[in-house]
Amino acid sequence: MEKGLSTNMVTMTVPDSLRQPESARQLGANVLEDGRVSFRVWAPRCKEVGVVLIGSNARTQILKAAGKGYFEGILDGVAPGARYEFLLDRSRRRPDPASRFQPDGVHGASQIFHPAQYQRQTSGWMGLGLDKYVLYELHVGTFTGEGTFAAVIPRLDEVKDLGVTAIEIMPVAQFPGNRNWGYDGVAPYAVQNSYGGPLELQKFVDACHARGLAAVLDVVYNHLGPEGNYHAEFGPYFTNHYHTPWGQALNFDGPGSDEVVRYFVENALYWLRELQFDALRLDAIHGIVDRNARPFLQILSAEVEALRRETGRQIFLIAESDLNDRRVILPQSIEGLGMDAQWSDDFHHSLHARLTGEDSGYYADYSDHACLPKAITEGYVYTGQYSRSRRRRHGNPSADLPGQQFVICTQNHDQVGNRMLGERLSRLVSFDAVKIAAGLLLLSPAVPLIFMGEEYAESAPFQYFTSHSDRDLIEAVRKGRREEFSAFGWRGEAPDPQSEATFAACVLHWSLRERSPHRELLDFYRELLNLRRTLPALQRLDKAASSAELLEGADVLVLRRNHAVQPALAILNLEPKAAHFLFPAASGNWMNLLDSRDRRFGGPGKSLPMVISEPADTHLTLDEHQMGLFVRT
Repeated sequence: MEKGLSTNMVTMTVPDSLRQPESARQLGANVLEDGRVSFRVWAPRCKEVGVVLIGSNARTQILKAAGKGYFEGILDGVAPGARYEFLLDRSRRRPDPASRFQPDGVHGASQIFHPAQYQRQTSGWMGLGLDKYVLYELHVGTFTGEGTFAAVIPRLDEVKDLGVTAIEIMPVAQFPGNRNWGYDGVAPYAVQNSYGGPLELQKFVDACHARGLAAVLDVVYNHLGPEGNYHAEFGPYFTNHYHTPWGQALNFDGPGSDEVVRYFVENALYWLRELQFDALRLDAIHGIVDRNARPFLQILSAEVEALRRETGRQIFLIAESDLNDRRVILPQSIEGLGMDAQWSDDFHHSLHARLTGEDSGYYADYSDHACLPKAITEGYVYTGQYSRSRRRRHGNPSADLPGQQFVICTQNHDQVGNRMLGERLSRLVSFDAVKIAAGLLLLSPAVPLIFMGEEYAESAPFQYFTSHSDRDLIEAVRKGRREEFSAFGWRGEAPDPQSEATFAACVLHWSLRERSPHRELLDFYRELLNLRRTLPALQRLDKAASSAELLEGADVLVLRRNHAVQPALAILNLEPKAAHFLFPAASGNWMNLLDSRDRRFGGPGKSLPMVISEPADTHLTLDEHQMGLFVRT
């Protein structure tokens, strides 16, 4: 990385225009209104920092030390698109830690990007409430053959037509090479070059908003990837006091941690304010160790709340957490972290264990049939009791927390991709069981997340893939994956993460949507989402007005969504054999709105009665993995 240095070195002064409150001066290269560019970097491990401009206007200028380890200054005659590097102690040229674009990858020069140059077409968009979210998670690189933001846009109409209201994209911060899940990013502000860079991302967000879709971005604040990670040369971004499964822990509570907190808070506000995302999904916050009385996540949620008040937009933070700790989503006024919602894995684990029979690894905790009803009605299954896989007590109560604070799924990138072969649920259970899973996902009083392709039983796996250049790192990743799989007892040879063929095998086959039985499953998802959107009992994510129970003597789950005028009742056979029982309602006339055996959903034909007028005396039979939805008329 060492390069020849320019001899045109000038120590810069800081003009009055830059002498503003420290909190208003942004990190990185920021284009000012008068055409100049301000540079600001935190580098307390350096005695001197310069900016090296590359290209026709090449020159090197030394930045002014500004206290607390910051260096800053303003350069004239620098346009958006110009490339630059920081010169550390006149010996090393490095990319900007807050670079907005790395056109030549993690080791190359940074490029100045000005978000205001893009003229948005949807300036009136104010967002959606969380209770209206139906999330669709996608990986930009495998969603289409092209693997770009631009290629996703033409598919948005099809996703919206399904009934989706929010698109969640996996991390786009610059990572090594062009094949990665995104969790190995090393430039948290820079938009992946192989996806199209920041301008194409702006167009993507705008296209979502033009269709009434919220745009959600997955961000990683628990670690940075190893390759191309130069942060430690600038300052104490990392700590050795804690460890994560993915790499060095970030320094959120040691010496210098205030500036690390600022770095990541600014990053979140960049995505939300400048690039107009509606929500951020915070990856694995249980990997963030912060013992401050006012931790990073509280500061972040307070800053996002301030942005929400300032703009009037509906903006949210959604945490991924396996802690089962209600404090994550409690407001700060009662000592919570103030996250608006969280991913809740207990629903997935309970449903997966029930439908597949798997009981190894963490699935051992969910073999009890009572887990699934509790996951639906409370949010957490583990609320303080002993966990076999953890070998300790786990969780605290969640029944009183609103449904819109829990994001649930039957599949996501982790639960599919961290299987040895990356099999989707449709490869593990029958077609009818897949419909049972969809029914529980979309009828439960929580925010549903659909993983790309699940709505039509995509045949491609979703496996782990990388394109590192360091041979030792490549082998370490391979070894780490093998060790992860041992807890589940999976046998055989795992796909090579570094192989391009592993990545290519994961690209979606969009043509499947037009073929049977994929087309029929797509229609089933579409109908469920239509009912969720139009039935009053399903619109409110009120757990207090919902219940789930297993009928005694039958493996039938009864899900009730109460409503003063038109309550709804779903019956679902969780087993691959017929179930016989009395209709679980005492009075009223009940109309059947959905039968999973309907021919239009790939079944042999409807078998449930269209109307039940004497429910207390009505005997029903559900075939294997059959479900029905009724409303009282």
